[in-house]
Amino acid sequence: MLPGLLLQVHRIYDWITELLEATGMTFCFKGPWLSGTDILLTVDPVNIHYILSSNFVNYPKGMEFKKIFEVIGDAIFNIDSGMWEDMRNSSHAIFSRQDFQRLWILVDLQDVFQRFLFDTSTILMTGYDLKCLSIEMPKVDFGDAVDGVSDAIFYRHVKPAFLWKLQYRFGVGVEKRLRRGLAVFDELLEKIISAKKEDIKSYDTKGEVTDVLTYYMTLDTVNYKHLKTSNDKFLRDTILGFLIAGRDTTASALTWFFWLLSRNPEAMTKIRQEINKKMPKFDPADLDKLVYLHGAVCGTLRLYSPVPFNHKSPAKPDVLPSGHKVDENWKIVISTYALGRMKSVWGDDAEEFRPERWISANGRLKHEPSYKFLAFNAGPRTCLGKKLTFLQMKTVAVNIIQNYEIQVVEGHKTDEASKTKYIFHII
Repeated sequence: MLPGLLLQVHRIYDWITELLEATGMTFCFKGPWLSGTDILLTVDPVNIHYILSSNFVNYPKGMEFKKIFEVIGDAIFNIDSGMWEDMRNSSHAIFSRQDFQRLWILVDLQDVFQRFLFDTSTILMTGYDLKCLSIEMPKVDFGDAVDGVSDAIFYRHVKPAFLWKLQYRFGVGVEKRLRRGLAVFDELLEKIISAKKEDIKSYDTKGEVTDVLTYYMTLDTVNYKHLKTSNDKFLRDTILGFLIAGRDTTASALTWFFWLLSRNPEAMTKIRQEINKKMPKFDPADLDKLVYLHGAVCGTLRLYSPVPFNHKSPAKPDVLPSGHKVDENWKIVISTYALGRMKSVWGDDAEEFRPERWISANGRLKHEPSYKFLAFNAGPRTCLGKKLTFLQMKTVAVNIIQNYEIQVVEGHKTDEASKTKYIFHII
């Protein structure tokens, strides 16, 4: 099975979709002895609900996941138990505050999505503008680092642990790029954290939420006993996790959004008509009125989720609702990409981009359960940035669609690499 998997790496997501469609939405395979590659793949909504919600406590990320994603240390996406609960609760507190949600600036939306999202993310997370959108279009080392790290982490999922650990130790292959990326992350965040400490010394920040980094550096941890906010590594891991999530996931979704619209011009026309009718002048408060636009965004996230896989490890032996037995030696992988294409879940037109799928007969938004539409995860680990993602995507979409016609360059091809790039953001 493992050789076959390696041969399909160039089209891994579509291959897994075909495999799961043919095997009733759940498939097990055992790797070579001691390779640590016993994997259960599932897109069965009943299994997903069970793993991510009703029996959540038995399916943590696990130590193997943390080893693979060591580059983000103890970021919220990489931890379990008490520390995760404290991170979740403390992060929810700041993301929910009105003064934080007002931290918006006017930006020029004519530029590439990754620069835009990286700049806005660093402003929200650290209070600093790295000016990737400046007219000089400077080289963004952070983006190159994320790309290199993403590739290495992808291959860690299909290589025996001893092999990628050996490559990392000697700095060869894709692990060499991971080490370089790690150095870029550390250098950037060390500068930001040092500068923020000086800012806090110089100004009275008591009671004022200016950014996530300031929030954590001044947080009263009496209610969060697992958080070490005075520790630079804690701050580094926390901000790195949020920066990566804020940059690449939304940029990926926006790229696929406009690619799909270019292939479905009738949907583009309907969105433009809706904007002209319901929001002739841009006002963020009116974004919720754009029902068809919301359906198009959801349709994009269903087909091209920026997080194509979700990885879990059973804490103790269990039997899934599908009847499959798992234990601590198994990896549970939920393929979000395949789930969005399952005819047994979405109907015979599962692979079609139809914003109408999300609109009810009375013209209102139609809710789809999270274990079916998994773009933002489900259960206790539901994405904290869900509302922010919709707000950013709709804001960019409205400004571009009102002012530009979008076309894919003739002869341009998309490939599997553009999908695998975002595996770094498994949540």
